[in-house]
Amino acid sequence: MTTPEAPTTTPPGGPTRILIADDQEDVRSGFRLILGSQPDMTVAGEAADGLTAVDLARTLRPDLVLADIRMPGVDGLEVTRRLAGPGVPDPMRVLVVTTFDHDDYVRTALRDGACGFLLKRSGPGLLVEGVRAAMAGDMLISPQITVRLLQNLAPAAVPAPVAPPSPSPLTAREQEIARLVAEGLTNAEKLYITAGTAKTHIANIQAKLRVRNRVGIAAWSWENGLAGPVPRE
Repeated sequence: MTTPEAPTTTPPGGPTRILIADDQEDVRSGFRLILGSQPDMTVAGEAADGLTAVDLARTLRPDLVLADIRMPGVDGLEVTRRLAGPGVPDPMRVLVVTTFDHDDYVRTALRDGACGFLLKRSGPGLLVEGVRAAMAGDMLISPQITVRLLQNLAPAAVPAPVAPPSPSPLTAREQEIARLVAEGLTNAEKLYITAGTAKTHIANIQAKLRVRNRVGIAAWSWENGLAGPVPRE
């Protein structure tokens, strides 16, 4: 997966300063290459364990901390709680990027202030998108996780309709794309269109539905019956 096209200018305050916290050197190196290639991002520091991550974050005051979950010392969930959790006087942005997608990890991270939860296998494009979403005050969750969370919530959250549904604000093509987003597909995957066209469609869908990200598109699709349960493995 290729990284998305970068903006032509950096933010007024300079590039986003990022601290990478992961116990695997090759992962840190990969993240450093991906993020360092973006003109609006720079790597301010690295940590191989949770305690060092917390200390460096408090010393360097980066704009964003990328935190793995399983690290020596304290894990990424505790790092998130200490840097962004309830009661922290000066909370920081923490984006969890991990191999482990257990529901309890997701809930704990988001409860304790994480500004997103991404799986490492989601690829560099989503990593860059997640950083930009966090800096914009948004939250990005890997599509695979979104699908599962919505599956668990759908039976209780979506009551049986008691009246004919309102006309959809989306075109037929946009409804198709919204359904695919709800099923966990990313941008141009299985849409047979260019990445740029997919981004345009998704931006139009977000505007029409008045949602901020793909999580909102997925929720709308479930609530309106466009997406059904995905078979479990």
